[in-house]
Amino acid sequence: MDYSNPYIFLSTLLAIFTTTTFAFLFSAYKSKSHEKSINLPPGSFGWPIIGETFAFLHNDHKKFVGDRMKKYSSKIFKTKILGERTVVLCGTAGHKFVASNEEKLFAAWRPHSMQKLFRSSNQKAASTIMPRQMEKHVSQAPGFLRAEALVGYVAAMDSIVLDHLKKHWDGKQVVEAHHLTQLLVLTLSAKFFMGLEDSCRIDKLVELMDTMMLALHTIPLNIPGTAFHRAMKAAPAAREIIQSFVKEKKEVMASTGNKIHDLLSYMIATPDPTGRFMPENEITDKIMGSVAASFNSPAMTTTFILKFLGERPDIYDKVRIEQLEILKSKKSGEALNWDDMQKMKYSWNVALEAMRLIPPLQGTFREAATDFTYQGYTIPQGWKVYWTVSTTTMNPEYFPAPEEFDPTRFEKATPPPYTNIPFGSGPRICPGKDYARLQILSFMHHLVIRFKWELVNPNCKITGGMNPFPVDGLKVRLQAQPSQA
Repeated sequence: MDYSNPYIFLSTLLAIFTTTTFAFLFSAYKSKSHEKSINLPPGSFGWPIIGETFAFLHNDHKKFVGDRMKKYSSKIFKTKILGERTVVLCGTAGHKFVASNEEKLFAAWRPHSMQKLFRSSNQKAASTIMPRQMEKHVSQAPGFLRAEALVGYVAAMDSIVLDHLKKHWDGKQVVEAHHLTQLLVLTLSAKFFMGLEDSCRIDKLVELMDTMMLALHTIPLNIPGTAFHRAMKAAPAAREIIQSFVKEKKEVMASTGNKIHDLLSYMIATPDPTGRFMPENEITDKIMGSVAASFNSPAMTTTFILKFLGERPDIYDKVRIEQLEILKSKKSGEALNWDDMQKMKYSWNVALEAMRLIPPLQGTFREAATDFTYQGYTIPQGWKVYWTVSTTTMNPEYFPAPEEFDPTRFEKATPPPYTNIPFGSGPRICPGKDYARLQILSFMHHLVIRFKWELVNPNCKITGGMNPFPVDGLKVRLQAQPSQA
């Protein structure tokens, strides 16, 4: 066709536009006609286009969900958030239904902002969400997330935590706890996931990841001055750091032999069950996703543990007594080991209670892979499904006096299934939950032995939304404890 003729070019362009628009409108009409013919859950889609996104992102998350449970149904309601028609499943029945039907009724889905942030420029349709086959393959990797592998992590993790405290906490009067916990968890994941120990690159990755985390659940408008715009500038910079290290790692492995020491070397050297090796840019995406997943939630949990222990000296004292008993059983300078971690029962209950009161992630999304029925309502294929922890963690039926910080509640009774699930449940339970437990407990051990602290601002504001964080970074005033050496 002769596109040098402007009339022919414009006519062709108009025809393409008309055909595309018609196809879109027909698809939308067909979808709406289908929805009108079925029994949808109660609820509201809110305002045109934006739906109820602003209330979901910026209001108190428990209030957003709780108000709609009271208004529509305590089991299920519909809404429109982040540009998607969404059904919210509430309570233990909702949690169990999602966990029991993973890969049957539901497919993994991430908000559009997250998809854009974690998408390689070389992969138009790829994201950091691992294909399920590769995810299972990696989780079973020798020397990685299995219990027998984690046993060998403890001593190295103990050493890194101690070095971190000596460098960034010792001798300081006031520290910003949130930033330092971010630095620690990324130092650990860089070491164990990639074998990266370059402090300059780690410091830069912390800065970039923090910027990206603030835009994980936002409206993806890439406009200067917005959190999403800043994150979209940070993402390629973080990817460049990781990809350059992937290249370095491949070169070293090629010259010294394919020795597998960490997740990155495993991804480089090992094909998936189909015999396919991952290309460099895909490895970069997967590592970037793994580092991001191990960055936000553990840092938030550790930060809020500091907050609650700073507010409750009585609970701090109990944690310290437990940790001193462990210290007394060891030789001077001896590192923590796996058995020591199993003795930290009260300390872990403190962590569980912190995650119950301020979950590091308020909920997660799925996509309906097919039409399905729940509680008498039909959810159409393609709708997003959201389950949220606040419908169970703050329910007095399961947790008496739910607003109170009480680690002993986990000693008195085991919470019913699907009530407190900070690491998810079912086939998609977080594969790094035991790794996260080790780093949290290792940090708690050394922190309470070396320091007592108080909050500089006891009224520090905690943001709402899906990823709560302390607005002022949670500044704490440190008081060194007498040496126990």
